[in-house]
Amino acid sequence: MERFKLSKTFLEQYIGKQPNWGPLGYITYKRTYSRSIKEEKRTEEYWETLERVINGVYSLQKIHAKTLKLPWNDQKAQRSAQRMFELMWEFKFTPAGRGFWIMGTDFMYERGSAALNNCAFVSTNEISTNFSAPFCFMMDMLMLGVGVSGDTKGADTLKISTPKQAEDDDKFIVADTREGWVAALEMVLNSFIGKGKLQTLDVSQVRPSGAPIRGFGGVASGPGPLVDALEDIIKILHPKNNGGEDYKIRSDQIVDIFNLIGRCVVAGNVRRSAELMLGAPDDEVFRKLKQDKEKLMSHRWASNNSIIAHIGMNYSKYAEDTAINGEPGYFWLENSQKYGRLIDKPNWKDRRALGTNPCSEQTLESFELCNLVETYPSNHETLEDWIKTLKFAYLYAKSVTLLLTHDERTNAVMGRNRRIGLSISGIIDTFNKFGKRNTLIAMDKGYQYIKELDKMYSDWLCIPRSIKMTTVKPSGTVSLLAGVSPGIHYPHSKYYIRRIRMMDNSPLVPILKKANFPIEPDKYSPSTTVISFPIEEIYFSKGKNDVTIWEQVKNAADLQYYWSDNQVSITVTVKENEKQDIKTVLETYEDSLKSISFLPLTEHGYEQPPYEEITKERYKEIIKKLKPLNYDKLNGNGTVHDYDEKYCSNDSCEMKIPDKE
Repeated sequence: MERFKLSKTFLEQYIGKQPNWGPLGYITYKRTYSRSIKEEKRTEEYWETLERVINGVYSLQKIHAKTLKLPWNDQKAQRSAQRMFELMWEFKFTPAGRGFWIMGTDFMYERGSAALNNCAFVSTNEISTNFSAPFCFMMDMLMLGVGVSGDTKGADTLKISTPKQAEDDDKFIVADTREGWVAALEMVLNSFIGKGKLQTLDVSQVRPSGAPIRGFGGVASGPGPLVDALEDIIKILHPKNNGGEDYKIRSDQIVDIFNLIGRCVVAGNVRRSAELMLGAPDDEVFRKLKQDKEKLMSHRWASNNSIIAHIGMNYSKYAEDTAINGEPGYFWLENSQKYGRLIDKPNWKDRRALGTNPCSEQTLESFELCNLVETYPSNHETLEDWIKTLKFAYLYAKSVTLLLTHDERTNAVMGRNRRIGLSISGIIDTFNKFGKRNTLIAMDKGYQYIKELDKMYSDWLCIPRSIKMTTVKPSGTVSLLAGVSPGIHYPHSKYYIRRIRMMDNSPLVPILKKANFPIEPDKYSPSTTVISFPIEEIYFSKGKNDVTIWEQVKNAADLQYYWSDNQVSITVTVKENEKQDIKTVLETYEDSLKSISFLPLTEHGYEQPPYEEITKERYKEIIKKLKPLNYDKLNGNGTVHDYDEKYCSNDSCEMKIPDKE
């Protein structure tokens, strides 16, 4: 079937032009989302990325309509697609990072929609009937760039036994595919419950470290991370290391397996992961997981940990833990099941939900993925203009639901729920530009408009209406393109330095150096260069060090009330003199939130920090020396892309590998 294509005449007006990038926009785009055009030995320009993305969106609609023999109008679609292009060009809205990277690629058409989705959740509540399922699901999705959350509900429900060892000549040949790695994990796990024998791995077919990965992109890590992870999983599970006899699996072992999978997937490749582990509030083993420093350095860094909180619980000891290191976070499952927006009556639409994604902005059932899109109200002239943009953001997200994944369990949930997440970034900018009360009123109107759109388009497409539609994601890299503050979070300060790290051999480094951006060697990491970008926040009122814990939480509650029927992802920054307030905050807002996490503000003592406040005079001094970036130099280089956003890219939901002492 012929796919949709934007008019060449329309596209000609954008060739050779650049949009109004945020201060870090173009560099971030080039190193994160610009795909290689191998035949021309260069990477995409923004207009080409939008062409690919929008052709993909409308192709999904067209293929769906034609397959079901539904009405389709090419001329109407062309007008709609051109308007979507214009709105993305003006940074009125954009896909989430996954969409920028995967939408419209052959990988999407050939492998399904999993890689188009940001994150997922899987429960261990049924491991007594299928032990390996949640762990294999996590590995599979992580390798596709989807961040995954898990839980410990399966603890004490499954007996672990000593595995039978296979004969020496009966080896498990690991195929050089994602599926091959997952199958190896499945073999190891099943051997501990009497399903098959524990075989020796043959990794001779796995491509060596540094070899390119076709289709998805990136480079291979070699077989080492897989072998290390499986060996550690065997040690953790083996009865000889757990008293010598058969036993029931524990919550710490469940988390360790998830964490070792995360370590395996990121090792040797992109140094970031996105995992969230959800534990019971009465599980003291779960609570103390990260107090074991050896295991923390080994693999327990790979997840943020939260408790499944409930209204009326005693938060005292957890608030004390949170005040020290920012964990645990808090997820109120019953609030998430019971409510959409908190302004509306309970509807229990999400009664089947068991968890949330790693950044805690989407309520999810087990095996469900989250499908996100971002809007930027502060980049609009009026809030009424932003409400009009919501139609196209909705169309993007709803179109993604038309494409199945490769996993039938996921399809069964997502085909029924059609959950989407229209998010807002630059929320604090928007409050400052239009006024907070005006913004909240517009959010309520915008939500009602989205409900009308969903009725109309779901009926046209002959698919279920979306169970929930709005969210607040933390944002990160994508908000840099648009030049707005991330999600609901406050900017660092009015004027600050934003430092980005690149490999010394990145072709971006000499181009930035020629433009007089401050550049210096990384004092902590070899072969790495630090580039300093001066930033001025246009719509500024308060920075991270000025805003109180109470103001931040009130903002989250307001967005949960007026806008988000899923959740609001927020990491509340906490000053030293506010730590004693965490318990009271939780008690006060437990029925007004669905999730929350905290980050103590401390003096880091590091040189070259990611953010550093500067004076107006220092900002002007740096700006005065800067020269325009030479875009032509970038256009001719096919190796600019040196970083993949494979997970969420915000400090609130990603865990970075710790530097060992």
